[in-house]
Amino acid sequence: MALIPSQVLRVAILLSYFSILCHYKALDMPAHQTYGGSWKFLTFIDLVIQAVFFGLCVLIDVSSLLTKGGDSREQERQLRKLIGLRDWMMAVLAFPVGAFVVFTFWSLYLYDRELVYPKLLDNFIPQWLNHGMFKRNLSMNARKMFTVLKLSLPSSVPLSFAQHTTVLPFIIIEMRTTHHRYPSRLWGLAAVCCFGVGYILWTCWVHQVTGVWVYPVLERIAPVARVAFFSAMMAVIGVFYVLGEILNSYIWEKPHTEKVKGE
Repeated sequence: MALIPSQVLRVAILLSYFSILCHYKALDMPAHQTYGGSWKFLTFIDLVIQAVFFGLCVLIDVSSLLTKGGDSREQERQLRKLIGLRDWMMAVLAFPVGAFVVFTFWSLYLYDRELVYPKLLDNFIPQWLNHGMFKRNLSMNARKMFTVLKLSLPSSVPLSFAQHTTVLPFIIIEMRTTHHRYPSRLWGLAAVCCFGVGYILWTCWVHQVTGVWVYPVLERIAPVARVAFFSAMMAVIGVFYVLGEILNSYIWEKPHTEKVKGE
């Protein structure tokens, strides 16, 4: 029996994402007022993806409880559709995009923070929000839930940490607690590539309209290098899709295999 029910964890994670998104949208930054708003940043898009994904997980948990013991085939069919959509989102969006954001942000940040998170942003992000307690980034309900569950949170975690780091452990927790069925690798990679190409085209369109690249790193490299950079990023997100598939299989198929051998 799990120490903490997975349903409770999903509700707590969903509430935390809602709170982070509200704080993110409340930031008074010039970039949020220009063409594309927050939607031109992959970090924000990823937070929305994670919130929608965990919202879907909570919806499935509630639906499962409401239909438990029932004999309606239509309800079971609708529930299976929701579970299929959840598994697809996990495989194609939640894990690969979340892992990609964490990996690329911190890799570039550690190399040169000016490439992705210029010090100029410190003038727009309030000190209490950027370096305040992560507990402030949770809604009151989420804080109470974490208290009830006796989960300790770090005493000082910046908002950028919440945006660019907590995504990965949250999604791994979900993968560890629930078995997700992945599509075929070909179709999965095709879907991930479609998302990647779509975001690259969106980034190029924003530059076409505003004359400014979304990320400073794109301003510093030549057009040919820019193409190579985009190609490398596509390869990286594809690798994360495969890693997610392998990790999911390792978590859920190995115990099953050992059980069969034991019998």
